[in-house]
Amino acid sequence: MRWLLLKDLMILRRSPLQAVLLVAYPVLIALLVGLAISRSPEKPRVALLNEVPSDARVTVGTRKLPKIGVDERICARVECVHVDDRAEAAAAVRSGDVLAALVLPANLVDRINSLSTPFPKTPKVEVIVNEEDPVKARLVNDRIDSLLAQANLVIAREIATEGGKFLGLVLDGGEIAVLGHTIEILGLRNSARIVRAVRPALPPGPLRDSVDRVIRFTTLARNNLDTAAPLLTRLTQPIAVDKQLVGGSSPPLETFAIAVAATFTLAFVTVLLVAGSLALEREENAYTRLARGLVSPTALLTEKVALGGVVGVAVTMLMLAGLSIFVPLHWGRIGLWLLAILASGAALGAAGAALGAAAREVRAVSLLAFMVTLPVAFLSLIPSGAVGSALDGAISAITALFPFKPALDAIGGALDASGPSVAAALLHLAILAVAYGLLARLALRRFAAV
Repeated sequence: MRWLLLKDLMILRRSPLQAVLLVAYPVLIALLVGLAISRSPEKPRVALLNEVPSDARVTVGTRKLPKIGVDERICARVECVHVDDRAEAAAAVRSGDVLAALVLPANLVDRINSLSTPFPKTPKVEVIVNEEDPVKARLVNDRIDSLLAQANLVIAREIATEGGKFLGLVLDGGEIAVLGHTIEILGLRNSARIVRAVRPALPPGPLRDSVDRVIRFTTLARNNLDTAAPLLTRLTQPIAVDKQLVGGSSPPLETFAIAVAATFTLAFVTVLLVAGSLALEREENAYTRLARGLVSPTALLTEKVALGGVVGVAVTMLMLAGLSIFVPLHWGRIGLWLLAILASGAALGAAGAALGAAAREVRAVSLLAFMVTLPVAFLSLIPSGAVGSALDGAISAITALFPFKPALDAIGGALDASGPSVAAALLHLAILAVAYGLLARLALRRFAAV
């Protein structure tokens, strides 16, 4: 079997371009998939035209709220590209230099302040987008809606805070500055205390009855207004989220993306190499000579799986080492990495052997390997619950029959302790390796028959 392994390695050596493509192509696909999963546009480029005067403030009653810092809050969520006028903003969107443009008109604060007057006007901001790309259009709409929702929440909280202060003045009294003058507010509590102190000095009659009515009113008003301040605060965010974890923790998105990239690379390298090398033995009529006594069918399968596993593990570990430059990985778990990658490589190699034994020539088995591996890999990335229950069950059954999904779970769990169970994934891989090994051994009988 050692000489058979050396023969396969020499075949790879005679075709360096094919060997490079065999490794480079799946690595490129894996990196693109990992990039697509992990790289969300957290800070898309947005042109910002802020025409609001720098001294403009939102006013509650006679009090001006402190500066909210619109520019800073928006630019904390997106990459701002400041422009000088609307024409420049529209040109930046049209050219694709920015994803969208946000225009804050000069009358924005005035319109916000008008909401508390008898003649309110609707505050508006202008969003300039280029919707020739539907994906980009949806991204812009979601991001702008999120920014405006945050801005509305900030303003609502400021108004609720100031409203609570005014309620405090009404209840407990205090001082308030109006047009540069300080005005003392007596407050309901102090008013009730003064009226109660005066009441015993009044003779029974209409006047005393009127004082009793005032006392009852101040008591009732004070008791009800005590609940108004918490109500104002709650109105700014009436529904709170209580997140409960029922399925365990999940690894960071970057770690999951690396696991996907590593599994893609391992799957394509191993399946293609094992299936192709086994089909090559049949295409070159070498299997018949080997089966006469030089190598047993079981030894041949073991060598092919070992070849794919060794090459796949080497390429996958090199890719992980390269990716660790950009994303920190837990190198203290390298033992688990190797165990997960070796088990995954064995199961994927056995699947490749079954495909190679079923095909008649290398070109056919290469196409078959792509047609099987690529769809199953993408199906394995569909989260549970994202589709209907019937389709979800079908996807789960399909992905359970091919080693990609358990390999992804094993590598993901090995990379991060919060990932899936490594033990369960390894058991799944072992069962699949044995099953595909038996299928490949049965399919080898066709080699001798043809």
